[in-house]
Amino acid sequence: MLFTLLLIVVYRFGSFIPVPFVDVSALQAASEGYDILGFLNLLSGGAFSQFTIFAMGISPYITASIIIQLLQIAIPALERIAKEEDGRTKLERITRYTGIALALVQSIGIVISLGSSVVTSTSWLAYATIGIVCTAGTAFLIWLAERITDKGIGNGTSFLIFASICSQVPNVVTALIRNIFFDVQDVTSAFPNVLPKWIFPVLIVIVLVIIAGVVFVDRGVRRVPVQYAKRVVGRKLYGGQSTHIPLKANANGVMPLIFAMTIMQFPTMILQIVDNSGYYTMTQWLTNSATDISTVGWFTKFFMQYLRSGTAVYYIIYALLILGFAYFYTAISFNPIEISKNLQQNGGFIPGIRPGKPTSDYLAKKANRLTLFGAFFLMCIAIIPALVMSSFGLSTMFGPTSILIMVSVALETSSQLESMLLMRHYKGFLG
Repeated sequence: MLFTLLLIVVYRFGSFIPVPFVDVSALQAASEGYDILGFLNLLSGGAFSQFTIFAMGISPYITASIIIQLLQIAIPALERIAKEEDGRTKLERITRYTGIALALVQSIGIVISLGSSVVTSTSWLAYATIGIVCTAGTAFLIWLAERITDKGIGNGTSFLIFASICSQVPNVVTALIRNIFFDVQDVTSAFPNVLPKWIFPVLIVIVLVIIAGVVFVDRGVRRVPVQYAKRVVGRKLYGGQSTHIPLKANANGVMPLIFAMTIMQFPTMILQIVDNSGYYTMTQWLTNSATDISTVGWFTKFFMQYLRSGTAVYYIIYALLILGFAYFYTAISFNPIEISKNLQQNGGFIPGIRPGKPTSDYLAKKANRLTLFGAFFLMCIAIIPALVMSSFGLSTMFGPTSILIMVSVALETSSQLESMLLMRHYKGFLG
């Protein structure tokens, strides 16, 4: 625990070290209104808005992980590597290098696309310095995440995202209270408009419902009964006991949602980098006031009008991506054939189901149903509260999805702590 907290302190300390040659105030003004930059700022714990050494955060590594896992299906060489004895280590190394390369391209591309006003010098040395510093920051975060996973508590990548989102909670709560109770209008805050007072209890109810729902589904388990046949080995009788296979209601956790969010923001990032028609704000695109638009610029305009966050098409694609990633993760993490084989070898069987293929088919059927339920739950949490908040005129990247990520990671960490304490208790007992 102390090791994990120490690395989180190091992470937060680095979030305040600025990158040279960047005008922070100009960058904040130029990036206003783009969801992708708000999303990047959320995952970096506010480091992007101040453009510190951790401005790119851990998101390039998440994007690289998505790319490598999807390419395993399309590229036979990667599929063969995955099946090797040390394949997981090799894929992690490939993912690490891909994430570092994406951080370099992403940092330089975003700064160039925002225009010359966001940098204090337009020389190649300035852009190279910005790219190298941001890439080094992301590489260091990847190393931190791996150290937390190996020697700390929980999944390192999830824990860094958890720490980043938690760091934004005080700012969001302060801005909300100021706007509701003190009628303070601040265009730079999470809630730029003055809000009516009746919204405050409604938001509290929404937050409590989300937390209760996440806890309820996360603790939900479908217990598949297993009976072991009695067998005689030598002079001893083994087996005969009953147990169960626990299938979690949402076994994939929050990762399908994080991956879907990253994929939904990725096209905007690409358009922002390759668009040579100048950088326009969201309002300029939507009000047709953007001028000197290139061919790529027209596609950007179409994307902003019909595929941006808040449109019906956006939410449909978002929901389909959550569903797809949920089944994808179930396919690579749950192997019903292997479980069925292990049961048969140890004399176990599911009552009423024949051993072998019928057992694997039964487990696959149960897993698919639970995956569908978990994906539907993630869709509801990610989309319905966002629509309700949008109807209230609330627009902020810190929304229901952020609460879902925080609660899910907190529950996962709590479960791991309980397991570690239980192991320590048994060790002392046996010693």
